[in-house]
Amino acid sequence: MKILSYFIVLLALTPQLALAEAGRAERIIALSPHSVEMLYAIGAGDAIVATTDHADYPEAAKAIPRIGGYYGIQMEQVLALKPDLIVTWEGGNRAEDLEMLKKFGFTLFHSNPKTLEQVGQELLALGKLTGREAQAQQVADDYLARLGAIRQEYAAKPKVRLFYQLWSQPLMTVGKGSWIEQIIQTCHGENVFLDTQGDYPQVSIETVLQKTPEVILRSQDEGNINGIDWQQWPEVPAVAKGHIYALDADLLHRAGPRAIDGVEVLCQALDKARQ
Repeated sequence: MKILSYFIVLLALTPQLALAEAGRAERIIALSPHSVEMLYAIGAGDAIVATTDHADYPEAAKAIPRIGGYYGIQMEQVLALKPDLIVTWEGGNRAEDLEMLKKFGFTLFHSNPKTLEQVGQELLALGKLTGREAQAQQVADDYLARLGAIRQEYAAKPKVRLFYQLWSQPLMTVGKGSWIEQIIQTCHGENVFLDTQGDYPQVSIETVLQKTPEVILRSQDEGNINGIDWQQWPEVPAVAKGHIYALDADLLHRAGPRAIDGVEVLCQALDKARQ
Protein backbone atom coordinates (compact mmCIF):
# COMPACT_ATOMS: atom_id res chain seq x y z
CA MET A 1 0.00 0.00 0.00
CA LYS A 2 2.86 2.39 0.76
CA ILE A 3 4.31 1.92 -2.72
CA LEU A 4 0.91 2.44 -4.33
CA SER A 5 0.29 5.58 -2.28
CA TYR A 6 3.72 6.89 -3.24
CA PHE A 7 2.94 6.64 -6.93
CA ILE A 8 -0.53 8.13 -6.50
CA VAL A 9 1.01 11.18 -4.84
CA LEU A 10 3.60 11.47 -7.58
CA LEU A 11 0.89 11.19 -10.20
CA ALA A 12 -1.04 14.01 -8.59
CA LEU A 13 2.02 16.25 -8.40
CA THR A 14 3.41 15.50 -11.86
CA PRO A 15 2.42 18.06 -14.51
CA GLN A 16 1.16 16.98 -17.90
CA LEU A 17 4.44 17.21 -19.77
CA ALA A 18 4.65 18.13 -23.43
CA LEU A 19 7.27 18.98 -25.99
CA ALA A 20 9.15 22.23 -25.68
CA GLU A 21 7.39 25.27 -27.09
CA ALA A 22 9.82 25.29 -30.00
CA GLY A 23 8.37 21.96 -31.08
CA ARG A 24 11.48 19.92 -30.51
CA ALA A 25 12.25 17.50 -27.71
CA GLU A 26 15.26 18.61 -25.70
CA ARG A 27 15.23 16.04 -22.87
CA ILE A 28 14.66 12.53 -24.18
CA ILE A 29 14.55 9.18 -22.43
CA ALA A 30 15.09 6.36 -24.96
CA LEU A 31 13.99 2.98 -23.61
CA SER A 32 15.67 0.74 -26.20
CA PRO A 33 19.06 0.32 -27.87
CA HIS A 34 17.57 0.71 -31.35
CA SER A 35 15.89 4.04 -30.54
CA VAL A 36 19.17 5.37 -29.15
CA GLU A 37 20.83 4.49 -32.46
CA MET A 38 18.03 6.21 -34.38
CA LEU A 39 18.30 9.40 -32.33
CA TYR A 40 22.06 9.59 -32.78
CA ALA A 41 21.70 8.93 -36.51
CA ILE A 42 19.46 12.00 -36.94
CA GLY A 43 21.63 14.22 -34.74
CA ALA A 44 19.53 14.10 -31.58
CA GLY A 45 21.83 11.94 -29.47
CA ASP A 46 22.91 14.83 -27.25
CA ALA A 47 19.31 15.26 -26.13
CA ILE A 48 19.12 11.77 -24.57
CA VAL A 49 19.22 12.08 -20.78
CA ALA A 50 18.69 8.39 -19.93
CA THR A 51 18.35 4.98 -21.53
CA THR A 52 18.29 1.27 -20.70
CA ASP A 53 20.80 -1.57 -20.54
CA HIS A 54 22.61 -2.64 -23.73
CA ALA A 55 22.34 0.75 -25.47
CA ASP A 56 25.96 0.83 -26.58
CA TYR A 57 26.08 2.40 -30.04
CA PRO A 58 27.53 4.77 -31.00
CA GLU A 59 30.41 4.98 -28.53
CA ALA A 60 28.97 8.12 -26.95
CA ALA A 61 25.83 6.18 -25.98
CA LYS A 62 27.80 4.21 -23.40
CA ALA A 63 28.02 7.33 -21.23
CA ILE A 64 24.23 7.83 -21.04
CA PRO A 65 22.81 7.09 -17.53
CA ARG A 66 20.89 3.80 -17.25
CA ILE A 67 17.47 3.67 -15.62
CA GLY A 68 16.55 0.01 -16.11
CA GLY A 69 16.12 -2.73 -18.64
CA TYR A 70 13.74 -5.51 -19.70
CA TYR A 71 13.12 -6.20 -15.99
CA GLY A 72 11.67 -2.74 -15.43
CA ILE A 73 12.22 1.00 -15.36
CA GLN A 74 13.19 3.09 -12.33
CA MET A 75 10.16 5.34 -12.33
CA GLU A 76 11.56 7.69 -9.68
CA GLN A 77 14.48 8.46 -11.98
CA VAL A 78 12.15 9.12 -14.90
CA LEU A 79 10.24 11.66 -12.84
CA ALA A 80 13.40 13.32 -11.56
CA LEU A 81 14.78 13.75 -15.10
CA LYS A 82 11.63 15.57 -16.32
CA PRO A 83 11.84 14.40 -19.95
CA ASP A 84 9.75 16.13 -22.61
CA LEU A 85 9.77 12.95 -24.73
CA ILE A 86 10.05 9.26 -23.87
CA VAL A 87 10.69 6.83 -26.71
CA THR A 88 9.21 3.54 -25.52
CA TRP A 89 9.54 -0.02 -26.82
CA GLU A 90 6.43 -2.13 -26.60
CA GLY A 91 8.44 -5.20 -27.48
CA GLY A 92 10.99 -4.69 -24.74
CA ASN A 93 9.47 -2.58 -21.94
CA ARG A 94 7.15 -3.94 -19.28
CA ALA A 95 3.47 -3.24 -19.96
CA GLU A 96 3.04 -2.01 -16.38
CA ASP A 97 5.77 0.58 -16.88
CA LEU A 98 4.28 1.82 -20.14
CA GLU A 99 0.88 2.19 -18.51
CA MET A 100 2.41 4.14 -15.62
CA LEU A 101 4.18 6.51 -18.03
CA LYS A 102 0.85 7.17 -19.74
CA LYS A 103 -0.79 7.96 -16.40
CA PHE A 104 1.97 10.40 -15.54
CA GLY A 105 1.15 12.30 -18.72
CA PHE A 106 4.51 12.10 -20.46
CA THR A 107 4.74 12.58 -24.20
CA LEU A 108 5.41 9.09 -25.55
CA PHE A 109 6.53 7.80 -28.92
CA HIS A 110 6.26 4.04 -29.33
CA SER A 111 9.14 2.66 -31.38
CA ASN A 112 8.85 -0.96 -32.46
CA PRO A 113 9.49 -1.34 -36.22
CA LYS A 114 7.98 -4.51 -37.61
CA THR A 115 9.34 -4.19 -41.14
CA LEU A 116 12.57 -2.94 -42.66
CA GLU A 117 10.67 -0.07 -44.29
CA GLN A 118 9.27 1.05 -40.94
CA VAL A 119 12.78 1.92 -39.76
CA GLY A 120 12.79 4.70 -42.33
CA GLN A 121 9.32 5.84 -41.27
CA GLU A 122 10.32 6.02 -37.61
CA LEU A 123 13.46 7.98 -38.41
CA LEU A 124 11.23 10.60 -40.05
CA ALA A 125 8.81 10.62 -37.10
CA LEU A 126 11.65 11.12 -34.62
CA GLY A 127 13.06 13.84 -36.82
CA LYS A 128 9.79 15.73 -36.55
CA LEU A 129 9.61 15.27 -32.77
CA THR A 130 13.18 16.50 -32.27
CA GLY A 131 13.27 19.27 -34.84
CA ARG A 132 15.78 17.39 -36.99
CA GLU A 133 13.54 16.86 -40.02
CA ALA A 134 16.20 17.56 -42.64
CA GLN A 135 18.81 15.22 -41.21
CA ALA A 136 16.20 12.54 -40.54
CA GLN A 137 14.99 12.80 -44.13
CA GLN A 138 18.53 12.34 -45.44
CA VAL A 139 19.22 9.34 -43.19
CA ALA A 140 15.88 7.73 -44.07
CA ASP A 141 16.37 8.32 -47.79
CA ASP A 142 19.85 6.79 -47.73
CA TYR A 143 18.62 3.80 -45.72
CA LEU A 144 15.65 3.12 -48.00
CA ALA A 145 17.75 3.60 -51.14
CA ARG A 146 20.22 0.98 -49.96
CA LEU A 147 17.37 -1.37 -49.06
CA GLY A 148 15.81 -0.96 -52.49
CA ALA A 149 19.13 -1.55 -54.24
CA ILE A 150 19.77 -4.75 -52.26
CA ARG A 151 16.29 -6.09 -53.00
CA GLN A 152 16.77 -5.44 -56.70
CA GLU A 153 20.22 -7.04 -56.72
CA TYR A 154 19.15 -10.24 -54.97
CA ALA A 155 15.67 -10.75 -56.41
CA ALA A 156 16.92 -12.94 -59.26
CA LYS A 157 19.66 -14.80 -57.39
CA PRO A 158 19.28 -18.52 -56.63
CA LYS A 159 17.76 -19.27 -53.26
CA VAL A 160 20.00 -20.72 -50.56
CA ARG A 161 18.67 -23.03 -47.86
CA LEU A 162 19.81 -21.77 -44.48
CA PHE A 163 19.45 -22.40 -40.76
CA TYR A 164 19.62 -19.36 -38.52
CA GLN A 165 20.90 -20.29 -35.07
CA LEU A 166 19.40 -17.64 -32.83
CA TRP A 167 20.77 -19.35 -29.73
CA SER A 168 22.41 -22.69 -28.93
CA GLN A 169 21.10 -23.82 -25.54
CA PRO A 170 18.22 -24.18 -25.92
CA LEU A 171 18.57 -24.35 -29.67
CA MET A 172 16.38 -21.62 -31.15
CA THR A 173 15.80 -20.28 -34.63
CA VAL A 174 13.62 -17.73 -36.42
CA GLY A 175 10.19 -18.26 -37.94
CA LYS A 176 7.91 -16.66 -40.49
CA GLY A 177 6.92 -13.56 -38.54
CA SER A 178 10.35 -12.68 -37.19
CA TRP A 179 12.47 -9.63 -37.90
CA ILE A 180 15.34 -11.83 -39.10
CA GLU A 181 13.09 -13.60 -41.58
CA GLN A 182 12.54 -10.31 -43.39
CA ILE A 183 16.29 -9.96 -43.81
CA ILE A 184 16.56 -13.55 -45.03
CA GLN A 185 13.88 -12.93 -47.66
CA THR A 186 15.54 -9.70 -48.76
CA CYS A 187 18.72 -11.70 -49.47
CA HIS A 188 16.67 -14.39 -51.26
CA GLY A 189 17.48 -17.00 -48.67
CA GLU A 190 15.23 -19.94 -47.84
CA ASN A 191 14.71 -20.43 -44.12
CA VAL A 192 14.48 -24.20 -43.51
CA PHE A 193 12.18 -23.52 -40.53
CA LEU A 194 9.87 -21.07 -42.26
CA ASP A 195 6.82 -23.28 -41.64
CA THR A 196 7.47 -23.67 -37.90
CA GLN A 197 4.98 -22.23 -35.40
CA GLY A 198 6.08 -19.03 -33.66
CA ASP A 199 8.48 -16.22 -34.49
CA TYR A 200 11.37 -17.70 -32.49
CA PRO A 201 10.77 -21.45 -32.13
CA GLN A 202 12.86 -23.93 -30.21
CA VAL A 203 14.10 -26.81 -32.39
CA SER A 204 16.21 -29.93 -32.03
CA ILE A 205 19.60 -30.72 -33.54
CA GLU A 206 18.06 -33.80 -35.14
CA THR A 207 15.53 -31.68 -36.97
CA VAL A 208 18.23 -29.32 -38.22
CA LEU A 209 20.18 -32.28 -39.58
CA GLN A 210 17.07 -33.53 -41.39
CA LYS A 211 16.57 -30.12 -43.00
CA THR A 212 20.06 -30.28 -44.62
CA PRO A 213 20.78 -26.54 -44.72
CA GLU A 214 23.38 -25.24 -47.16
CA VAL A 215 24.34 -22.41 -44.80
CA ILE A 216 24.31 -22.05 -41.01
CA LEU A 217 24.23 -18.51 -39.66
CA ARG A 218 24.61 -17.57 -36.01
CA SER A 219 25.48 -14.57 -33.91
CA GLN A 220 29.13 -14.14 -32.96
CA ASP A 221 28.31 -14.27 -29.24
CA GLU A 222 30.74 -16.66 -27.57
CA GLY A 223 27.97 -18.57 -25.80
CA ASN A 224 26.14 -19.15 -29.07
CA ILE A 225 29.23 -20.30 -30.96
CA ASN A 226 30.54 -22.58 -28.23
CA GLY A 227 27.13 -24.09 -27.52
CA ILE A 228 27.15 -26.42 -30.53
CA ASP A 229 30.01 -27.89 -32.54
CA TRP A 230 28.47 -28.45 -35.96
CA GLN A 231 31.63 -30.19 -37.15
CA GLN A 232 30.26 -33.33 -35.52
CA TRP A 233 27.86 -33.69 -38.45
CA PRO A 234 29.91 -33.46 -41.68
CA GLU A 235 26.98 -34.87 -43.63
CA VAL A 236 25.22 -31.50 -43.40
CA PRO A 237 25.96 -29.51 -46.59
CA ALA A 238 26.74 -26.33 -44.64
CA VAL A 239 29.34 -28.20 -42.59
CA ALA A 240 30.80 -30.15 -45.50
CA LYS A 241 31.35 -26.99 -47.56
CA GLY A 242 32.41 -24.75 -44.68
CA HIS A 243 29.45 -22.41 -44.95
CA ILE A 244 29.03 -21.63 -41.25
CA TYR A 245 29.21 -17.93 -40.51
CA ALA A 246 29.16 -15.88 -37.31
CA LEU A 247 27.52 -12.48 -37.76
CA ASP A 248 27.15 -9.34 -35.64
CA ALA A 249 23.90 -9.72 -33.70
CA ASP A 250 23.61 -5.97 -33.10
CA LEU A 251 23.39 -5.37 -36.84
CA LEU A 252 20.83 -8.12 -37.36
CA HIS A 253 18.67 -8.00 -34.25
CA ARG A 254 18.24 -4.25 -33.72
CA ALA A 255 15.56 -2.54 -35.77
CA GLY A 256 17.59 0.62 -36.32
CA PRO A 257 19.46 2.34 -39.14
CA ARG A 258 22.38 -0.12 -38.91
CA ALA A 259 19.97 -2.91 -39.82
CA ILE A 260 20.80 -2.22 -43.46
CA ASP A 261 24.42 -3.12 -42.69
CA GLY A 262 23.12 -6.38 -41.22
CA VAL A 263 21.18 -7.06 -44.41
CA GLU A 264 24.33 -6.60 -46.48
CA VAL A 265 26.37 -8.87 -44.20
CA LEU A 266 23.79 -11.67 -44.33
CA CYS A 267 23.44 -11.34 -48.11
CA GLN A 268 27.20 -11.57 -48.53
CA ALA A 269 27.29 -14.75 -46.44
CA LEU A 270 24.69 -16.36 -48.71
CA ASP A 271 26.66 -15.25 -51.77
CA LYS A 272 29.62 -17.32 -50.58
CA ALA A 273 27.42 -20.40 -50.79
CA ARG A 274 26.29 -19.43 -54.28
CA GLN A 275 29.82 -19.38 -55.67
